[in-house]
Amino acid sequence: MTKRTFILAAILLGAAALVVVGVIQGQPGQVLSKAINICLECVGLG
Repeated sequence: MTKRTFILAAILLGAAALVVVGVIQGQPGQVLSKAINICLECVGLG
């Protein structure tokens, strides 16, 4: 395994771990809620 491959694998594993932590904490629901509010404000309904 080259050094570059090792670094890329470490970054990928770190990103996956952070995604799992975010899902466990309920972050996707909060992000969706904020996205909906922003879209409604852009259209002029919010």
